[in-house]
Amino acid sequence: MKKDIVEFDLKYPKIVKRAGKRYGEILDLALRYRKDTEFFLEKKDYITAFGAINYGFGLMDAVEKIVEIEKR
Repeated sequence: MKKDIVEFDLKYPKIVKRAGKRYGEILDLALRYRKDTEFFLEKKDYITAFGAINYGFGLMDAVEKIVEIEKR
């Protein structure tokens, strides 16, 4: 899951830049899930950590797709 966190950290600023402030609340939630992932990893709760990082990616992917559709 450490690779997932690194991937998240690389992808997040790019999406924030593309999406602007319009989707800030959703992207903030994604970032919170990413932080939760580290918390659960420290507790050795790998299943919950896996779920948290995937929720974060899901929110980012949704915003990315919406922005892509809006620009058509």
